[in-house]
Amino acid sequence: MDRDVQFIGQSGAFLDAVERASRAAPMRRPVLVIGERGTGKELIAERLHRLSPRWGEPLVTLNCAALPETLIEAELFGHEQGAFTGATRAREGRFEEADKGTLFLDELATLSMGAQERLLRAVEYGEITRIGSSRPIQVDVRIVAATNEDLPRLADEGLFRADLLDRLSFEVITLPPLRAREGDIFVLAEYFGRRMATELEWEQWPGFGDHAQRALEEHNWPGNVRELRNVIERAVYRWDDPGHPIAHIVFDPFDSPWKPVAPAHREVGNLVNMGANRAEPAVQSRPTSLNHDTVSDLRTAVDAHERGILEHHLAKHRYNQRQTAKALGLTYDQLRHCMKKHGLKESSPS
Repeated sequence: MDRDVQFIGQSGAFLDAVERASRAAPMRRPVLVIGERGTGKELIAERLHRLSPRWGEPLVTLNCAALPETLIEAELFGHEQGAFTGATRAREGRFEEADKGTLFLDELATLSMGAQERLLRAVEYGEITRIGSSRPIQVDVRIVAATNEDLPRLADEGLFRADLLDRLSFEVITLPPLRAREGDIFVLAEYFGRRMATELEWEQWPGFGDHAQRALEEHNWPGNVRELRNVIERAVYRWDDPGHPIAHIVFDPFDSPWKPVAPAHREVGNLVNMGANRAEPAVQSRPTSLNHDTVSDLRTAVDAHERGILEHHLAKHRYNQRQTAKALGLTYDQLRHCMKKHGLKESSPS
């Protein structure tokens, strides 16, 4: 688990989920944590453990997707010496390691049906059996499981055991995606930005420029808080003018005019023309499109879009006007005219 990340946020949806975890923590019952990648499922699992009577006992984590199906049961339940090829000695499984504590099963939906059946018995009767043994072992384990899948749908389709789902869903905590956490994006950006500035030993935190703030708010954040942290830390690390607000945000670190692209394959009859297998400049991504239904003043909308493009490229080229003009296909005088039209400063905004 990433213990370097704290619960940061003020939106009602986020605080409701945290409060539900706090209320469920003292219970001995299983808890399911549902959420998209990067929403903080591991942190909720840790909160459930730390606020429970088991806080002084082990918190054991297993990513169910990280192991092949042939090994997952041995990892969960342990094995005896000689139980299978390579089992040179007996080994405790995660259930035994977590005895008296909490077992966090991440990516629960990836468990095989066989492992689900054995897990069901462990949850229902509190006993497990090592692979290669016929002697059951009693364990006292509180299970917290997490997934980004729709488990009820998988159960309806026969891809997840409905009886196991019933046992694990005493409480279900669904974490909101970052795009639904009103007001939290900038709160988190400030937190991660200040922390990165401290790491870089900046004398002060300059904050974010207006254009950067708008870009952060308008991004969809498919990777949620984890993506936001990477974006912010990268923006601070790349900014070489700590005396002025950060004005440029790079959401995709792989974006480059020189990144390789797949070669084009043209099929002519039964012949396939492989073409020249060479990397070509990637097409520059288009500016974020406007929501046309919300436009009631065409001139204002066009001006706002033009200003956004100028601000983006000025920041990208560190306010070097000649490079910016070249990138936009303008002459230097044309760029200066556009900047004057929109009231843009000639240097990084303070």
